[in-house]
Amino acid sequence: MSARTLRLRPWQRAALTAFQSTIGPDFLAVATPGAGKTTFALTAARLTLPKVQGRLVIVAPTRHLKTQWATSAERFGLHLEDDWKPADGPLPSDIHGVVTTYQQVATAHAELASICHDGFAILDEIHHAGSDRAWGTGITDSFTTCRHRLALSGTPFRSDDVMIPFLRYQNGQVVPSSEYGYGDALGDGRVVRPVYFPRFGGHMEWTAPDGAVLAASFDDPLPRAHANQRLRAALSVDGEWLPAVLGQAHEQLMKIRERTPDAGGLVIAIDQEHASGIARMLRDRFQTKATVVVSEDADASKKIHDFAASSTPWVVAVRMISEGVDIPRLRVGVYATTTTTELFFRQAVGRIVRFTGGRGRAFMYVPDDPRLRQFANSIKEVRRHRLDLYKDQREVDDRNERADGAEEQMSLFAVHSARPTDADHEDEVASALRSELEEADLPGVEGDDESAEPVVDHPDLFLDLTRLPPVDSSERVRPSVRGGRKDRERLRSMNNRWVRDLVGVTGLTHAQVNAELNRLSGVRRVAQATAVELQRRSDEAQKWHSRELKTPV
Repeated sequence: MSARTLRLRPWQRAALTAFQSTIGPDFLAVATPGAGKTTFALTAARLTLPKVQGRLVIVAPTRHLKTQWATSAERFGLHLEDDWKPADGPLPSDIHGVVTTYQQVATAHAELASICHDGFAILDEIHHAGSDRAWGTGITDSFTTCRHRLALSGTPFRSDDVMIPFLRYQNGQVVPSSEYGYGDALGDGRVVRPVYFPRFGGHMEWTAPDGAVLAASFDDPLPRAHANQRLRAALSVDGEWLPAVLGQAHEQLMKIRERTPDAGGLVIAIDQEHASGIARMLRDRFQTKATVVVSEDADASKKIHDFAASSTPWVVAVRMISEGVDIPRLRVGVYATTTTTELFFRQAVGRIVRFTGGRGRAFMYVPDDPRLRQFANSIKEVRRHRLDLYKDQREVDDRNERADGAEEQMSLFAVHSARPTDADHEDEVASALRSELEEADLPGVEGDDESAEPVVDHPDLFLDLTRLPPVDSSERVRPSVRGGRKDRERLRSMNNRWVRDLVGVTGLTHAQVNAELNRLSGVRRVAQATAVELQRRSDEAQKWHSRELKTPV
């Protein structure tokens, strides 16, 4: 069901104005996680599609985000196919476009180029287009003939030297068309939460891959390889460092849940085995339930959706909730992964800062590793001074900081002990309490009501979607099912059930039953059928099934 009235934040309105006045096909919107990039992009698409001939293609980093985008698009009256495959052929006439992934674009660029020719492309987290040569080539081949290419990112940089397609560079740096940083969002109020970083030191002992026994604290300078091993030792489920940090984080989450009962916590783990160990630790030591979400799990998207809608305290994830995934109730995070790139760290922090009402803070518990300390400190400075974090000159040398993937084959690596020591976790928690008075002056922040709605004093920030022109002025695309994607899924599932039933009662093969139903309903292929055609096909199947049951044996 589409929304009747859309409320735009000031930055979204300003970015939309800039987008509409841009000459040329390309526009890059950089906005801090939680600011509402999805709403901005879909608003731009909804206003622009009536003026172009092609359809809408959205490219997302993961399968889960495909579903998230398709669901959000329905609020705008945009019906998108999020299970599209090149073999499906032409799109049904009542579909406005598709949602795909960068991985799929690498192999389906010809089909996507046809769909999006003279159309509109949204490239979510565009920095992924440089992750793989085939991905970058696929993006270029797929969307060169688009009328509009809207790129989005919360972290518009990469740890390597790969150029990202369709972006403008100056002195080796990406130049955004519109920019809205974490400091801007804090200053505006009611967009993101202030985030605090309790950091924990530690003294670790381990056996290196070459058999040498090493010991160091986070304050000791080490070569990169040994620093990676030290961090891995600290995060071991067999040491005492991780349980101590989880205990502090869990205690903080329970305090938040006293006022906000559905507040959640996120632990970012190293791999599937590590995630399972952390979930057991939460269960055995702290008597609390945790959902485990890993990329290898076929039900990962469903688990994320179910967790977001529940009040389960903790979710433990591996590379599944670090970027773009929208779980507004997350308030506490534990950075328990060996990935030490700035891009990944900022994306992880972005998962817990979304504003949902009230004056609550967000907390990301981190190892006092020098690299992570640097990233956290840069965000802390923005928090303290309400500055735009993207205007600071960042240090660009993490191209070799690829976690420690080589250690996966280091058979001699072993953790002997990992003991926590004081860092500045108490200072950060105390700062969060002291900031109650400091942040009382922020625009729109008043009271402690977690369910309070934002107050908007600018009537021009409201957009009445019901008064916009049809999505396709040529009336080529006419969505005819109010429920959109969910109804389409229901109709396809219903057709599949009828085919199975008819196979059982007629003795025909699946192919024969499908062919006859297509003939009776005038459908060429189910994948290309509109919702009206799917309903007609289901009705024909029901009639056929009834006739078979009445036929005497």
